[in-house]
Amino acid sequence: MTRDPELDDLKAAFAATTPAPDPARKAENIALAQKSFADLQGSRDGLRPMSSVPQTGLWTRMTKMFASMTSRGALATTTALVAVGFLILTPPGRDLLTPPAPPMPEPVLDADADPAPLRAQTAETDDAEVSDAVRLAPAEERSGAEAEVAEELDVLPLLMEQDTVAPAAPEVVRPVINGTKSADRIGGVDGVAAMEAPAPADMLDTAPGGGLFLRTVPLAELGVMPEANTETFATAEDNPIKVTTEEPVSTFSIDVDTAAYSVVRSSLVRGQLPPEGAVRIEEMVNYFPYAYPGPEAGEAPFRTTLGVMETPWNPDTRIVHIGIQGQLPAIEDRPPLNLVFLIDTSGSMEDLTKLPLLRQSFRMMLPELRPEDQVAIVTYAGSAGLALPPTAASDRSAIDAALTTLRAGGSTNGQGGLEQAYAVAEQMAEEGEVSRVILATDGDFNVGLSDPRGLEDYIAEKRDSGTYLSVLGFGRGNLQDATMQALAQNGNGTAAYIDTLSEARKVLVDQLTGALFPIANDVKIQVEFNPAVVAEYRLIGYETRALNREDFNNDAVDAGELGAGHSVTALYEVTPVGSPARLTDPLRYGEPQVVADETGEIGFLKLRYKEPGEDTSVLIETPITTDLTATDEARFATSVAGFGQLLKGSTFLGDWGWDEAIALASETRGEDPFGYRNEAVQLMRLAQSLSR
Repeated sequence: MTRDPELDDLKAAFAATTPAPDPARKAENIALAQKSFADLQGSRDGLRPMSSVPQTGLWTRMTKMFASMTSRGALATTTALVAVGFLILTPPGRDLLTPPAPPMPEPVLDADADPAPLRAQTAETDDAEVSDAVRLAPAEERSGAEAEVAEELDVLPLLMEQDTVAPAAPEVVRPVINGTKSADRIGGVDGVAAMEAPAPADMLDTAPGGGLFLRTVPLAELGVMPEANTETFATAEDNPIKVTTEEPVSTFSIDVDTAAYSVVRSSLVRGQLPPEGAVRIEEMVNYFPYAYPGPEAGEAPFRTTLGVMETPWNPDTRIVHIGIQGQLPAIEDRPPLNLVFLIDTSGSMEDLTKLPLLRQSFRMMLPELRPEDQVAIVTYAGSAGLALPPTAASDRSAIDAALTTLRAGGSTNGQGGLEQAYAVAEQMAEEGEVSRVILATDGDFNVGLSDPRGLEDYIAEKRDSGTYLSVLGFGRGNLQDATMQALAQNGNGTAAYIDTLSEARKVLVDQLTGALFPIANDVKIQVEFNPAVVAEYRLIGYETRALNREDFNNDAVDAGELGAGHSVTALYEVTPVGSPARLTDPLRYGEPQVVADETGEIGFLKLRYKEPGEDTSVLIETPITTDLTATDEARFATSVAGFGQLLKGSTFLGDWGWDEAIALASETRGEDPFGYRNEAVQLMRLAQSLSR
């Protein structure tokens, strides 16, 4: 066979020994490369800029953290940081509108270096399981330096939601880079989006010690700017101190809504203190189930528990605790249920934490319904539509298919949706059944009846038909909390805010019976304090539920609904006569004449409620005496009330602060089977860090 001379030459070249590098040429090339890089970066004095971030503060602590992590091994460091999507802040002062800097040149690997470690790191990064949210390692596994960085970045609270979609900040978007969409879930801090793996190669930077981490992307580089925050909240001025001799009677409607607590949590896990208007203390206190004793057979549908104890933040005042526990009928004793899901499909619902989370939430609920229950779906955007006619709850495939087809787009015709939902509910209703419309929305009603007052009047006209209305809020950024509250309160229903799948499970699975089946309507509370014993008092929370004194006996005045198995808690802080804690001065011309009291009563409690379907209320009366004692349930409720007051910057707490609130809540958590109370303690700790 004829040999090919060129092939022989090629083989000879491969067989030849690689010549040793020329030290002089190598030094010359390195110097030239450094000068070119310095020119490209715009540095002074021919020096290569190591970073545009000052080597102080957060950056120094981050450097320490990288060093500590590197000591555990580069491979472990790489895996941990890529899975977490670790956030590196954009240099201070950078204008987000400035076009991004030119891409850095690709690094040239040393020909003598072994590329195997880098390939191993890259393979491990590609195979790493992506977390459900941007998270740090568990607190007990962090070093001191890591803990400092975690506190600075404000991302610790995402640890507490292990099975949820991460709440996305308004400024965070789902970016498209190099034509490839990022992972579905992203998180962000201070206008910087942190992407999760898999990420494009141009987003991988090299960490100290050789590991890889995901760099953050300023929103301007993604071509998207954050939307304006248009959230509004139903709020009122904090209840003032009342002088008992001048105003001895306090009247309010019960409240079993929980939206405020979930909004507070949503804000804290996003690294922000909640807006003051979002903090409604009664909704925070009533978020938790309490182990109050229930009624005996043949009694009223609920039972009242009273207690008196020293105020944690003021030893010279007392807390009067009022607990109400509703009865919980057996599942087989529930009447048939007609549900109309009224789903907002407007353009504002497109966010991951809105319509997609809504679908998942309703799917979790379906297995809890019985075959005799019925479900219908009405949607509203530019116009209302029937997405699913009344369907047996057992036909889960049909219901699931209807949920799957929902798409967001258009404006928000809330009035049209409500009208059609009520019409469908009326068609489904039969004697002895319970009908309820569940409105799922971000609260943005911008077509039709758009003001809360108009919505109140409309819903008030419809509630007498026997159809209840509950409201579930989703998403942040344009949450119209005031609208949601107006709808729920006037529709004889409740309002909850769903920010995670865990919260959906709590509201729509664990507490489904209480959320959907009423046992008492128009429940009102009135307390008359004894001026011979109590000099001053204040009701903690319930500002948006206040009633006039004469409203208590007026059955035409609407009040709150109590669901099966629900509990209600109310707290008063009272100042005894003669206490140095009194904040008001005696009148110059003398206090009204007070008759000496021998009953030992602090006050007198009155409750009114209506049986479902009835128009006439029933009265329950109970004295509040000085010999009553309080349980740990009352103490935990008081710790949550303190939590809310700290968030609102209350002036009544004196030197009592976060450490005391955390200690009190930790000591009185009790069994806590679902972990709600432990979560509250973690939120208090987070709020403490954010308040510094």
